[in-house]
Amino acid sequence: MLIVKDIMKTDVITVMPETEVIQAAKILLENHINGVPVVDKNGKLAGILCQSDIISQQKKFPVPSLFAFLDGFISIPSMKHIEKEVQKIAAVTVEHAMSVNPVTVKSDTSIEAVAALMVDNNFHTLPVVDDGKLIGIVGKEDILRTLIPKNGS
Repeated sequence: MLIVKDIMKTDVITVMPETEVIQAAKILLENHINGVPVVDKNGKLAGILCQSDIISQQKKFPVPSLFAFLDGFISIPSMKHIEKEVQKIAAVTVEHAMSVNPVTVKSDTSIEAVAALMVDNNFHTLPVVDDGKLIGIVGKEDILRTLIPKNGS
């Protein structure tokens, strides 16, 4: 049975929270990757920045309202949710655009479990963390490679 350690990339491209979003976007595009782990100055995983986090900056801010409908009220999103949306739209640095507390996997996680996580949650990239340390990254492309026979036939 294949596990993450067998297919993960260990030469992980990372960015720091203070990296400018534009620079991070260039890194994603130049390296043809969907996401990049965000690490602090001690190398600890602080979050993950995905293409979708950057693309969300292009959406318009939804103006919250309280709607009356059939003598009832439809509530507005929470202020915390609104603040997070504003931060993502206005982000200049990775810290404000990244997703914090990303889902991670361990190096001994089965490929089947990783595939299920990716499909069920629409993840493209998962950081690999052992003993609190980022040791690799696994993506959908890595999973796909396991389907191709090694001898090319």
